[in-house]
Amino acid sequence: MTELAAQLLESPKAPQIIRQVQAILNDEHKRRQAFYEWMDDDMKAEFINGEVVVHSPALERHNAAVLRLGMLLNAFVDDRGMGMVRVEKALIELSRNSYEPDIVFFANEKAAIIEPDQLYYPAPDLIIEVLSKSTQQNDRGVKFEDYAAHNVTEYWLVDPLRETIETFTIDADTSEYAATGLFRVGQSVSSQVITGFTIPVKAVFDAGANVTALRALLTA
Repeated sequence: MTELAAQLLESPKAPQIIRQVQAILNDEHKRRQAFYEWMDDDMKAEFINGEVVVHSPALERHNAAVLRLGMLLNAFVDDRGMGMVRVEKALIELSRNSYEPDIVFFANEKAAIIEPDQLYYPAPDLIIEVLSKSTQQNDRGVKFEDYAAHNVTEYWLVDPLRETIETFTIDADTSEYAATGLFRVGQSVSSQVITGFTIPVKAVFDAGANVTALRALLTA
């Protein structure tokens, strides 16, 4: 039992509070179904804690970082048959919220159950969010907590302005994310979920370094 649940059960108002919460969640479920019917392929939108969040166009530095890192991951994973990588348009359906992360990776076990006509994806093994001014509060807040709660083993936060990559993995004792590193240009970053995937940080932010890293990954 979690500490929050234990505190709730100590209150004589617990049954009333639980009924209120359930009513709110039932209403959210209806709004979530309406969200699915409303959204289309041309928009990037998420459903977070009962609210629809529509994302505005991203800056060039954001788009470039997503593309470069997605290319490196996809090439490495496909070359070694390690699963599947999806960039931007994979709608991840968790128990309460629906997200469209910038980059996701599914290891073979999960990738095997994803159908060609599937629209909503399960929790992946790795999620990468590229920070922007409008999204970083959620990326470091509700998403950080929600991804951990659904056992997304590894989480990266890429900052295209500062040119850094932060990495986190699930702590077995707390079932929460623990920081595993903050990496800058001049250093290399590795995935704990995708065995053998190591790239220079610069390869995410520089076109020439990206091409060099891609060649290295495919000839290793």
